[in-house]
Amino acid sequence: MPADYAKSRLNHLRLMFHTRRHPSAILLLVQLLGMLLYPFIENTHVGLVMFNAFGIIVLGITTNMVRRTPGHAWISGCIALLVILLLVLQRVFHLPQLLPWSSALEALFYFYAAASLISYMMEDRRATRDELFAAGAAFTLLAWAFTHLFILTQAVRPGSFAAAFNADAPRTWTELNYLSFALLSSTGIGDVIPLTPHARALASVEMFVGLMYLAAVVARLIGFTVQSHK
Repeated sequence: MPADYAKSRLNHLRLMFHTRRHPSAILLLVQLLGMLLYPFIENTHVGLVMFNAFGIIVLGITTNMVRRTPGHAWISGCIALLVILLLVLQRVFHLPQLLPWSSALEALFYFYAAASLISYMMEDRRATRDELFAAGAAFTLLAWAFTHLFILTQAVRPGSFAAAFNADAPRTWTELNYLSFALLSSTGIGDVIPLTPHARALASVEMFVGLMYLAAVVARLIGFTVQSHK
């Protein structure tokens, strides 16, 4: 029994050590899990509550991640608190008119977190393993930020986005997140398309941001990784 307890304790300490060394990996994993889980829960009442709860968890993890970067955690923390407050008001008092405001603040939060991670990756001339995870996490944060901008656009101008399936209905978070990843990675646009001039302008900006991110940030990290192995 003592030997089993000691082994279990050692494995727990190893997990804590790797988590502290690679917090960007935890953030990236949580984001990816969220994208895989959202389609199962977003169309039910209970799912909407879980959706918001999971979003709050992501906000907390992201705020903690900002502490390790040149960004200011108090800024991301204040934005996160405002987002949580608006989400609670929407759910408790049934105030859908607050959706544009909460979406705008969530977009701002994820943009700031992504900028903080990019600063963290660019502050030296070497690429650590955590910085490689941070590259994926920052990319996902940018995609989530644009997703919330799309939600904001759709809330202000209904019919801004269309899809082959159920074209007249508002697009879901999953659909707009899919569009965001497709645009940011420049891999296409899929069956979700922007229709209004504002939506198309926003889509164009995201494609530009994605190209610049790959060219300026990812290429730089790859270059440092290659140099370190020579």
